[in-house]
Amino acid sequence: MTRVKKGKIRILNSKFRFSIFNDTSHEELFVFRAKGLMFVLSICLAIIFIIASVTILISYTPLREFIPGYPNAQTRKLLVQNALKIDSLERALKLSEYQITNIQRIVTGQKPEEMELAAKPATSADTTVINSKKVKEDSLLRIEVLKQEQLNPTKRKGIEQIEGLHFFPPVKGIISNGFNAALNHPYLDIATPANSVVCAVLDGTVIQANWNDETGYIIEIQHSNDLVSIYKHNSKLLKKVGDKVTAGTAIALTGSTGSLSTGTHLHFELWHKGTAIDPSKYIKF
Repeated sequence: MTRVKKGKIRILNSKFRFSIFNDTSHEELFVFRAKGLMFVLSICLAIIFIIASVTILISYTPLREFIPGYPNAQTRKLLVQNALKIDSLERALKLSEYQITNIQRIVTGQKPEEMELAAKPATSADTTVINSKKVKEDSLLRIEVLKQEQLNPTKRKGIEQIEGLHFFPPVKGIISNGFNAALNHPYLDIATPANSVVCAVLDGTVIQANWNDETGYIIEIQHSNDLVSIYKHNSKLLKKVGDKVTAGTAIALTGSTGSLSTGTHLHFELWHKGTAIDPSKYIKF
């Protein structure tokens, strides 16, 4: 046992020489001298250096794309885009089901269900082709409804029934873009300072209060006489679905949320029996 230990100590204390020679001229090209312990440590460090260098090359250079099974940049980009589209589809489907359920509950006299506000998206990637298609279809539907109103005189009689109502101005501001159905603008844009108080125009019940990628924070109120008022691009909502409000009640604060907003203002819509009407005819701004 003592001999074995002495033999190991002798090896560690021995000097080793590593040389590289030219096979033709026998010229010494490289030489490395070290004691046994230093020689072993040098070999270990060299192995560690080689492993680290290979790992860095694979991790931070395009060489990793040559590894079988590793996705390239284009594949990873497609995976991210598909994941975002799936998420947008799920949220759009959930919102549609929620709105349909609330309409059915209101028609049957039940209290609308409450839905938590969706978190604000961090990037513009969520504003996908799906949302653009939804806006286009909604705009075409509104234009068709407005055309039918002009051709149907009985709807005009229904509008006359609301002319005697007293509407509270939704916000203090200046109309920057008026109601124009011919230009696909069946609503008002009212310019206001940021965080101005938005008020309910009539007594009613909140039937929608959530976030939308294009119009930001939106709140919708069902009134009597088949009237619905809609307020978009808010910076904050003060009421939730199911809340009862009276005319003049603060329901939100103005802002510039949503991808369709071009500045701080209130996007205000007024609907009667499914037809968009010009709020400026009934409300003094």
